[in-house]
Amino acid sequence: MPARPTFDDDQRRARLARRHLLARGTAADRAEQVVDALVAVHATDPATVFLAVAARLAAPGTADTERALYADGTVLRRHGMRKTLFAVPADLAPALYASTTAKAAAAERTRLLKDFAASGRDAAWTAAAEHAVLDALAAAATASPDGLTGSQLSEAVPQLRETIDYGVGTSYQTTQPVGMRLLRLLGMEGAMVRRRPVGGWTSSRHRWVPGPPVPAAPKPAERAAAQAGLAARWLASYGPATEDDLVWWTGWGLREVRTALAACAAAEVELADGSTGFVLPDDLAPEPAPSPWAALLPALDPTAMGWKHRDWYLSPEHRPELVDRSGNLGPTVWWNGRVIGGWAQRPDGEVAFELLTDPGPEARRAVTAEAAALRTVLADTRVTPRFRTPLERRLTA
Repeated sequence: MPARPTFDDDQRRARLARRHLLARGTAADRAEQVVDALVAVHATDPATVFLAVAARLAAPGTADTERALYADGTVLRRHGMRKTLFAVPADLAPALYASTTAKAAAAERTRLLKDFAASGRDAAWTAAAEHAVLDALAAAATASPDGLTGSQLSEAVPQLRETIDYGVGTSYQTTQPVGMRLLRLLGMEGAMVRRRPVGGWTSSRHRWVPGPPVPAAPKPAERAAAQAGLAARWLASYGPATEDDLVWWTGWGLREVRTALAACAAAEVELADGSTGFVLPDDLAPEPAPSPWAALLPALDPTAMGWKHRDWYLSPEHRPELVDRSGNLGPTVWWNGRVIGGWAQRPDGEVAFELLTDPGPEARRAVTAEAAALRTVLADTRVTPRFRTPLERRLTA
């Protein structure tokens, strides 16, 4: 049996640099190219989408991402992997729904109906509230083409202002607004979609508009085909990667991941630590080493969050400074495919960074230049990550 191809860490870092549009000469002209290259960009924190794209544009800025999201609709916000909100290419949305979102939304609906029933609101009450929300959005379409905020919907639909008791009798018992739960579910299902926010591009107060007809629940064969397609698209950008990496990224079960890898004929390779990785069958050629490069990437950036096993680009000794208690990576400083520090924006607008290892004078000059460029992109905007890390807090203290 022939030996499996081997991908050392330098090869993986070279692929990361080029395929994630971070190496010199790889920057994109349009936001759609960036999102397509990354497959999906975390959108839980709105700033992540804009800063992740800006870091990979030949002319860094936020205007082109606004165009793609709100004018052209070529990039969409959708719940997907691990029930998380992502910005994805519009052409990926059907496969994302069939492979991942439909199952998560069905589970969310089951939980919602159970929690609402426990507070005396049966399925008929919930259905009536849903119809009232969608009717309000439809009625407002002419006068408010950009949609309605959650607050405006609550004014139009009084049921949304009611509350339920959650976790009664447990240590985490709390009160939840009906609107918070119901709007999230309708957003997951796609019955309503987020549009331009109130305020600037860092705002999370989005307006809502009616979505397209919600597709039928995918049949098992449709789900399997969509998972194979999504796995192939992810491997093209993130391979070589392990089964664990794909299980973590997608939130699928191990059996589903193995079936998807087999369906896209993924080839086994050996990684530097001796573990088994996977690439697409026509993607075994070595990647030339790029020229030296630096980058300042935002909290939750797809490159930092793209793999479960990260030792090949993130030193374990640096994690306590750069990762929060839930495992979210904060703003990171990169040099040649490795995380070497973190950055933060101070109240006066300055972009400050701290290097956790000495990368040498060339790297320090390059990082300083990237910080200055990011300061220009941010202009008068102030960005505080939703998930804060020890280093980011220290830099802004």
